[in-house]
Amino acid sequence: MMNPSEVWEGRRTETTHVYSLDNIAPMANNPFGVRDDEDMEALVESIRQFGVLNPIIVRERRRFGDKYEIVSGHRRYEACKRLGKFDIPVIVRELDDDEAVLTMVDSNLHRERRLPSEKSFG
Repeated sequence: MMNPSEVWEGRRTETTHVYSLDNIAPMANNPFGVRDDEDMEALVESIRQFGVLNPIIVRERRRFGDKYEIVSGHRRYEACKRLGKFDIPVIVRELDDDEAVLTMVDSNLHRERRLPSEKSFG
């Protein structure tokens, strides 16, 4: 199994795109969830003022048709939906299931407030 940072550094190329929210689906069984709290309100306000500063990370999922699955950025995706935005900047990475979970866990470990269940999953 690879370290998430090795997945794209030196081995695979990636570019940032802007995709329609309609072509993106949340990762099934995301243990970190999206809570409706004051952090979410602050994120919505930040995106309202400045836009999405960091692209979300997605991977292709053929089982979803033409959709992409969110690996990192569920909260940014939800904030954009709440604001009525139609699209979001994304980075598409070629990740298998294990690499996707490692990337998701790594990106969520940096959040300040996590539930005990989220900490145990990580």
